[in-house]
Amino acid sequence: MKAAFDPVTLATPFFIVAIVLEIVLARLGRARAAYEAKDTAVSLLMGLGSTVAGVLTAGAVFAATLWAHQHRLFDIPMTAAWAWVAIFFLEDLTYYWFHRLSHERRFWWASHVNHHSSQHYNLSTALRQTWTGGVAGTWLLWLPLAFLGFPPAMIAIEKGISLVYQFWIHTETIRRLPAPIEAVFNTPSHHRVHHARNPRYLDKNYAGILIIWDRLFGTFEPERDDEPCRYGIVKNLGDFNVLRAAFHEWIGIGADLLRVRSPREALGYLFGPPGWSPDGSRQTSAMIKARWRARMQEKAAKPAEADPAAASETV
Repeated sequence: MKAAFDPVTLATPFFIVAIVLEIVLARLGRARAAYEAKDTAVSLLMGLGSTVAGVLTAGAVFAATLWAHQHRLFDIPMTAAWAWVAIFFLEDLTYYWFHRLSHERRFWWASHVNHHSSQHYNLSTALRQTWTGGVAGTWLLWLPLAFLGFPPAMIAIEKGISLVYQFWIHTETIRRLPAPIEAVFNTPSHHRVHHARNPRYLDKNYAGILIIWDRLFGTFEPERDDEPCRYGIVKNLGDFNVLRAAFHEWIGIGADLLRVRSPREALGYLFGPPGWSPDGSRQTSAMIKARWRARMQEKAAKPAEADPAAASETV
């Protein structure tokens, strides 16, 4: 959807300059950033492809949003300051649930996984965007805002602001910000956790701009100095094929659906958590985390078992 004021278009030159600057500073030893030419190229191509895909689906998205607004419950003026405050919070809450859904249900994970497919974490990673989000229908989650009465242009502008904000948090150069900022806003530290594949960090910190939603809904996990983030997905792709990055999970879904034996299996492969399988032979995030917690508990119990005196004190 095209807004009269498009934050993403205006910010694109800044994105490119910031990436180049981070690369230069990293080469000079003044910034903490790992870049790999082929990996960065995939991120840039994914960003370009996402823009093209967005243009192709923009008409359908605009028509649906306009229809919802025509059947609105209230008239909300774009000139009202309170309306901008309201849509800031409501759009950010919508983003949180969109982002959480995109991790917890395979159908939508298939369109989001490419954003997590890089094993590096730098500003170029922010441009590694989906080619299939429009087809997956994730934009439907924003229709209630139009139905409430927020003008389509207002929604598009706020979505753009959120996307621009999230660019700068894709960096290892900024470690932690002052505590009040870390408590309220999504920061590089919080978003590094989101991109990490460590069992402790899996499926955490879904925030767009405000981290308060994760704190409220129980999905917040702080970054720990004693456990550095390892980036990528549970099973990394191992190559730099941009088409594989864009479509590998969709191909995986198709292959699974070809061998289903019941409607339940089909629904599980489509809408179960990523990694779901009928016999439990694959691992979901919940299974990975459960096994990790069991190992941690076993490890914590070993010193007490080795020292009978210490064990008796804990009884």
